[in-house]
Amino acid sequence: MNLTLKQYIEKITSWESPKAIFQAYLEKAKSDPYNAYVRIWDQKRIDSSEEINLDSYIKQVIENEWINFSNLEEYLLDTPLKWAPIAVKDNFLTKWFISSAGSKMLENYVCPYSSTVYENLVKAWWLMLWKANMDEFAMGSSTETSYFWSTKNPVDTSKVPWGSSGGSAAAVAGDLAIAALGTDTGGSIRQPASLCGVVGFKPTYGTNSRYGIVAMASSLDQAWTFTKTVEDCVILSKVLASYDENDATSIKRDDLNKWDEALQKQDLKWLKVALPKEFLGEWLQEWVKNKILEAVEKIKSLWAQVEEVSMPLLKHALEAYYIIMPAEVSTNLARFDGIRYGYAKNTFDFKNIYEYYAKVRAEGFGKEAKRRILLWTYVLSAGAYEKFYWQAQKVRRLIKQEYDKIFKDYDLIIWPTSPTTAWDLGAKTEDPLAMYLADIYTVPVNLAGLPAMSLPVGNATDTNLPVGLHIIADQFKEDKIFHLANILEKEMGRL
Repeated sequence: MNLTLKQYIEKITSWESPKAIFQAYLEKAKSDPYNAYVRIWDQKRIDSSEEINLDSYIKQVIENEWINFSNLEEYLLDTPLKWAPIAVKDNFLTKWFISSAGSKMLENYVCPYSSTVYENLVKAWWLMLWKANMDEFAMGSSTETSYFWSTKNPVDTSKVPWGSSGGSAAAVAGDLAIAALGTDTGGSIRQPASLCGVVGFKPTYGTNSRYGIVAMASSLDQAWTFTKTVEDCVILSKVLASYDENDATSIKRDDLNKWDEALQKQDLKWLKVALPKEFLGEWLQEWVKNKILEAVEKIKSLWAQVEEVSMPLLKHALEAYYIIMPAEVSTNLARFDGIRYGYAKNTFDFKNIYEYYAKVRAEGFGKEAKRRILLWTYVLSAGAYEKFYWQAQKVRRLIKQEYDKIFKDYDLIIWPTSPTTAWDLGAKTEDPLAMYLADIYTVPVNLAGLPAMSLPVGNATDTNLPVGLHIIADQFKEDKIFHLANILEKEMGRL
């Protein structure tokens, strides 16, 4: 049973009970050969001592006791998701379920409210079966900094799935879920999607709410989807997109009908696509480059106009990102002090509050979290703020202006999602700089707040591992991404 979201919806509409499909995916999840999950829905419910079964779980999720479960399908027919079994990254707060953000600090944290994204999915009638593994507090590029365990790439279990949303990507690629949610701060949806051979997407910044998601870097964070097809991405995206008064960066969108219209287009005529020459150079593995150029030729054959352009400032995006992002991280993680919530000790065992803070944070945070807190708290200090942080923000503005210049003449920009295919588990854990450099192709998009998708375009000939094409549009032009990606996916075939 390897269903797309569209196929699932069609099955429920026609004949098959959602309970049977849910149960089938639950059995897969319990075996979990890829360490994609940190917990399953029936393992960690907090507000009830009763044994949990599927019917009681559905009641608890939607909190409507009036449903007649013998006629459940009668209620499903007009709902968008029809109890689709979807995985969610461990940093989405879910009421009365543990949300640990892949960390020891929040290992047993239970929140009394749910994130807006979760609530949107509940209203659309989904079922959250599992919490997916992730790098600790979303800090990492391989899902190896998780407090729990490392996730394996379903394409080759000796390889990483990338991070930080590696658990979500592995769940979809390994068919342990029909779709999954992740978060993307500098590529944490698109990069795992590329290495695992699935569709990963992030929309324009502000298209959905960040409320109730454990924050990493607030000006960069976004939640969105891993799916098996572009059409599935559109189905789920329409559910997620919403304005939320709890998030000051949330935007009201009245153009979502264009997303469906994009899927109806039959060709790429009149579409102008830019290919920056800087991103086909020294950082890129040769076999990845070859596969990307094959995709470019296919796009040209479909009557789109593809032209090489220059975007020289993009090479500075990585430096700017790794100043801005960790500075925001150090601020957001300051709340985890062992007093308000999370990992704690007996305060009476310490001479003063400073010793207590030091002990709790030293034991509660992992190596990568400590590295980012310690090193980049410095860039916000009085002596370094203008020298580093302020300069990085200036570069960020210039990068956005460079994108604006290109989008005056082109509809889309394309380049590789990742400079490499998946590497061996453990190969880069002791070399954080190598991990950081792997973000070179995705962080510019987050700095500019643009929509982007990683679309699988085949396997590299040398490694037989997936390669993703990175498709980028101007703000609020997601429909153009869906247009190109949907047609290219049909032409090249779903992996």
